[in-house]
Amino acid sequence: MTEIHHQATIDTSPGARTRVGAYFALTKPRIIELLLITTVPAMVLAAKSWPGTWLVIATLIGGTLSAGGANALNMYYDRDIDEIMRRTRTRPLARHEVEPRNAMIFGVALGALGFVWLWVFTTLLAAAISTAALLFYVFVYTRTLKRSTVQNIVIGGAAGAAPTLVGWAAVSGSVGVPAWVLFFVVFYWTPPHFWALALRYKEDYAAAGVPMLPVVAGVHATTRRMLLYTGLMVGVSLLLVPLGRMSWIYMVAALVLGAWFLWDTWRVVRRPEEAMRLFTTSTVYLSALFASVMLDVLL
Repeated sequence: MTEIHHQATIDTSPGARTRVGAYFALTKPRIIELLLITTVPAMVLAAKSWPGTWLVIATLIGGTLSAGGANALNMYYDRDIDEIMRRTRTRPLARHEVEPRNAMIFGVALGALGFVWLWVFTTLLAAAISTAALLFYVFVYTRTLKRSTVQNIVIGGAAGAAPTLVGWAAVSGSVGVPAWVLFFVVFYWTPPHFWALALRYKEDYAAAGVPMLPVVAGVHATTRRMLLYTGLMVGVSLLLVPLGRMSWIYMVAALVLGAWFLWDTWRVVRRPEEAMRLFTTSTVYLSALFASVMLDVLL
């Protein structure tokens, strides 16, 4: 009996490691990293100082649980088109590494745990906003908008912008005007960021029947719209100077980073094949802009 049990342990441990990796991949950890980058600066701005290490850690844990749950449920509902698209066919459900029902249970459990965690260790408002963002992302964006309208990523971007509100609410128990400015920076950032990816994988979305803007309206119309949203994003980012009482540190960063983003977006208007360069620029822009918010307050 001992020998059989020992053999079973040897046989199943690699599989167990694979399953753990598959469930971890369901949470889309790289996307979560970007969301959390916007949470901490919002907390610092709300507190006008460092809000406390434990509160920051607790908020990041809760935000990670909620976002991970949302992403797992997104993969559950998108598993049919994920098998078709080159960019997503290596995801756990597309590769049949996780049973769909198990992925759904996993996503719901993470989301519920995220709500309880944020309620207990931060504030009820932070928990409510985080869970509302999860529900919006899963049922409004994934289930409804993504397959029905070219405005899918524009409206759906509200879910990705929510961590700024969660961070602020975790500190103050309310949502101040500067938090909404940060929210709309991320909201207007999302279309040029995601459409850059959609330009690169236009054929994928067409094959899957997803009405992304490059598929429906064409490349030229998409790049022009990207330029519009980039301009709106830069304009909104500058509103934080008077509304968030920021100093020259943030103002200079917002101007320089905004000019860089606008220039790279204009390059894509002229040369759409450079879309992935803008995708990288947009990621660096968001990280650097929010870092400048935190530095402005702390310095």
